[in-house]
Amino acid sequence: MGIGLVDPILPALSSKLHATPSQVSLLFTSYLVVTAVAMLITGWVSSRIGAKRTLIAGLALIVVFAALAGASGSIGGIVGFRAGWGLGNALFIATSLAVIVASGSGGFAGAIILYETALGVGIAVGPLLGGTLGGISWRGPFYGVAVLMAIALVATVTLVQRTPAPARKTGVAEPLKALRHRGLLILGLTALCYNWGFFTVLGYAPYPMELNEHQLGLVFTGWGILVAVFSVFGAPRLQARFGIARTLYANLVLFSLDILVIALFTSNRVVVICGVIVAGVFIGVNNTVTTQAVMTVSPVERPIASASYGFIRFIGGGLAPFVAGRLAEHFDSQHAPFYLGAAAVLLGAVILTAAHRQLGEAERAQAAELAAAGPATARRERLEESALAEDLGSAT
Repeated sequence: MGIGLVDPILPALSSKLHATPSQVSLLFTSYLVVTAVAMLITGWVSSRIGAKRTLIAGLALIVVFAALAGASGSIGGIVGFRAGWGLGNALFIATSLAVIVASGSGGFAGAIILYETALGVGIAVGPLLGGTLGGISWRGPFYGVAVLMAIALVATVTLVQRTPAPARKTGVAEPLKALRHRGLLILGLTALCYNWGFFTVLGYAPYPMELNEHQLGLVFTGWGILVAVFSVFGAPRLQARFGIARTLYANLVLFSLDILVIALFTSNRVVVICGVIVAGVFIGVNNTVTTQAVMTVSPVERPIASASYGFIRFIGGGLAPFVAGRLAEHFDSQHAPFYLGAAAVLLGAVILTAAHRQLGEAERAQAAELAAAGPATARRERLEESALAEDLGSAT
């Protein structure tokens, strides 16, 4: 929810704090670049203090820095506090996925779907709440994140069981060394390009839409609902029918075309709104299929693979909104950022072809893991997927 809470107030921040779109976009840049770099130390930290304490530390940092961002009176102050927020984000994101996979009773695939469903529902609800709070004050969403993360902190302290100490302590350099594995490196570079397009849409599309906070909240809620639905239903079915490689190739090309349509018709508010909402389809599919592939494409431990992958992909997400704002200002055109975003995603599809064999191996590894779990686990995963669908329907 915290990801989408701030998005509806981007134009308001630009107006009320007298900042250009590129200056406001630094909220994403400082947050995501720090998240990317901090990903490299998450394994080192969690292997020494334990996963639960790492989660608690990450959430505490987010609470503090989100509240400080809300209390700030300048765009520079908010950008700085978002950097601290990004450090907490890295500690939480990288560790939470590993904890969910380790704790889930429905197998690896079920745990990934649960993780992506939670993300999807949060992304769907966050903008709606952000638009409501932003309509009261631009500070509201920042304080809202602080409250939400405080609730998550209390829940983690009281409900998450302490995980066993890792068998060994992870070295700081291991996530970088893991990038020697071709499949992991190629998937990371593909994700960098994909996130360039993703965060161009997320960080710059609110400006040409020219909507108020409530209206932007509704648009991004529609987008988030599609992210959630296609994370849970679309991605598993598409992967089962077409395989990992063909699903990702087609998804990236279609996402690139969606951004291209936004680029061609940026001055048409209805087209931009529809393009942003439809983008949720491609983002939902990509998130689930790629996350599963990353966890099985290389021989390194899953927390290390997650940290390596996160390091590369968040770099793209961090730079894209800032470059989008600068391009628009330099060429005096709101079309330019989306042309670059579409090209970046298409480049990602081309890069992905270099790991075609590794994607096939990842698919076979996932199938073997599911088969080894036995028919009972497979049935349980299908039942859990149905339960998640019911929960998702109620939530949305």
